[in-house]
Amino acid sequence: MGSVPERQLIEAAWIVPMDRAPIANGGVVIQSGRIAAVGKANGLRKQYSDAQPSDYRNCTLVPGLINAHTHLELSSLKCTAPTGRFIDWLTRLVPSPSVPLDQQAQAITAATRTGIEQCLRFGVTTVGDISRFCSITRAVLRESPLRAVSFGEVLAMGQRRGLLEERLAKAADRSLETELLHIGITPHAPYSIESHGYGRCLEVAKSIGLALTTHLAETPDEATFLSNHSGPFRELWDRIGGWDSQVNRFKGGPIRYADQLGLLDYPTLLAHVNYCDDDELAILARGKASVVYCPRTHAYFGHPPHRWRDMLAGGINVTVGTDSCASSPDLNLVDDLRLLHEIAPDVAPDVLWEMATTRAARSLGLQDQTGSLTPGKNADLIAFPTTSDAPLREILEAPILPSATWVAGGKNHSAMSE
Repeated sequence: MGSVPERQLIEAAWIVPMDRAPIANGGVVIQSGRIAAVGKANGLRKQYSDAQPSDYRNCTLVPGLINAHTHLELSSLKCTAPTGRFIDWLTRLVPSPSVPLDQQAQAITAATRTGIEQCLRFGVTTVGDISRFCSITRAVLRESPLRAVSFGEVLAMGQRRGLLEERLAKAADRSLETELLHIGITPHAPYSIESHGYGRCLEVAKSIGLALTTHLAETPDEATFLSNHSGPFRELWDRIGGWDSQVNRFKGGPIRYADQLGLLDYPTLLAHVNYCDDDELAILARGKASVVYCPRTHAYFGHPPHRWRDMLAGGINVTVGTDSCASSPDLNLVDDLRLLHEIAPDVAPDVLWEMATTRAARSLGLQDQTGSLTPGKNADLIAFPTTSDAPLREILEAPILPSATWVAGGKNHSAMSE
């Protein structure tokens, strides 16, 4: 990365702070890794005459993008044409028990590095990373320039419920935490962790102030499984073994289940929520949870149209994610925004960009640190080459890649350092 100047002035054709109106012929002053000032470039030049200048006057500066839901450890997988059912796709994500643990660790490390490189190349400066092997992925993230909330996965159902406390302790371990790396917990999904496990994850998250996320209402089969332990998810349990009759049932569907468990009274990040009726939408609107919608993954599985616009209209905080390379071509979050723009051209571009910046920061509990070009926040920003007076729309309508990326004021993180 090289040394970072004590004070920098980055000038651009447009500055889009996201917390105020765009600024033509603007600038951003960075000092000690944070944003010191935002405004017209000519005024900033006079006020900060000692700042090292950087000329991006053919570009638009926007806050670094925030991918609120991804699985970096799966970045070595390929998004092949969908075949079979969701549970068949899910099964292929689990490492074979015949692979030695040291080889598994090497593969997970390499995949995580690949994912980090993609994020930085595409202008993503912060991720909400879901990890089953969080002790491995956190060690990689700790040495990377990426900002992250690392959510350690907790699975504990049936004959595996006795592993709950061990897995929860590993997920909540903060020993690798840094200014850039934050720790969170993810009770995986209603078909892989029981109500007691959800309760314990929520209890620990509350007690030590950790972020919390879970996969919810991803497929209609979750409701069937919760109600009577039948359908594809029960078939999956029968296939892998470890089922028992003590798993509890719930007949109201996954959103009401989450509400009953108290997950909606906490700022939990709900991944997907692809299936949601009007009554369930009202339940979500009464709570504190955010929803992360993964447009290209949603399209990959052929789900019916997502209700993200209804959610926004109902006051629900909605953000975007890529999910993994197993269900999306890559981790280019702007391509997910481009798909939303194609689906809903009537929605203003700035609303879509909020879903990858200010709203995303809020969903991860990082709204005081990143997500907008606000003095005092971390200097996470990206420069896109643009030519028009409507740069946010221009970026959504052309295959533009960032010219430069800054995380905490450090520039051009296009790949991991050797």
